[in-house]
Amino acid sequence: MLNIAVAGCGYWGPNLIRNFNSLSDYQLKSVCDTNSERLTHMKTLYPAVGTTSDFDDLVKDPDIDAIVVATPVRFHYEMAKKALKAGKHTFIEKPMARSSRECEELVEIAEKQKLVLMVGHTFVYSLPVRKIKEIVSSGELGDLQYISARRLNLGLFQKDINVTWDLAPHDISIILYVLGENPVSVNCQGKSHFAEGVEDVTSMTLNFANGTFGIVQSSWLDPNKVREIVFVGTKKMLVYNDIESIEKIRIYDKRVEIPPHYDSFGEFQYSYHYGDMYCPYIKLVEPLKVECQHFLDCITTGAECLSSGFEGLEVVRILEAASASLRDGGGKVAICPNGPRRSLLV
Repeated sequence: MLNIAVAGCGYWGPNLIRNFNSLSDYQLKSVCDTNSERLTHMKTLYPAVGTTSDFDDLVKDPDIDAIVVATPVRFHYEMAKKALKAGKHTFIEKPMARSSRECEELVEIAEKQKLVLMVGHTFVYSLPVRKIKEIVSSGELGDLQYISARRLNLGLFQKDINVTWDLAPHDISIILYVLGENPVSVNCQGKSHFAEGVEDVTSMTLNFANGTFGIVQSSWLDPNKVREIVFVGTKKMLVYNDIESIEKIRIYDKRVEIPPHYDSFGEFQYSYHYGDMYCPYIKLVEPLKVECQHFLDCITTGAECLSSGFEGLEVVRILEAASASLRDGGGKVAICPNGPRRSLLV
């Protein structure tokens, strides 16, 4: 039986603790946090689970097989590095680390140690997102022209990362998963309204080699909670609204058509096709539970993680380029070329 430990009992950690604790054939052995009140609360909810305020207790425990890092981003690299060097399979919440160099080092250590390194890109384990990938891959939408993602809400304001690093990883990971390719450059603009140097509203453009581009809008300063991605194709359009409880995906038979032949400018005009709308049935399953189970399955079976350290690295490369573009006033920044897909080792 695998023994798991979770470091971080703040905002997101309790959700991971709940899901790992619910999985059969595995044991949540311990949780860690520097806040004693949070640990007391976790002990009340899960009396059989051990608690500690010292992360080294998890690292040094020979009975712990895997460690989940759900702390603020500034601690991800150092904690994950300790866990991997101690021979622990490691799950890191998004974003994976503060730089691509840190991500590359973690991937190298995991490969050398033959350990599973997984990043919490929860939405690629969502059944609606997997359905979207199936629809796009089938060609039902035609050729994708552009993707527009909006992830907006009022708060939660962060101190160590801006809104792009906080919210955009969700939409970036979805877009990369659906398209199956990485962008070649990025533009990003934003503004800090409350904390200098920490943008709370940003708009990012992802440019792909095939001509497709994506727009990712992120905000901590909006009156409404919005979780929406629109995929516009040459044949149909798809709207993914994660706020909807049942009809999360809607497919519209709408498009713009250009007449194939015309003799004069006066005869030229666009035509607009309006057809039906339908919502595919999707069974609702908590994505986080699927993600947690996938992590443990990869450990026990040796399967390749859907959101491995390589995927975490690609997202951080995009975030780094977006940060450079922000500093440059929104100019286009090339994204670091991809290395070998499954090995960074020489």
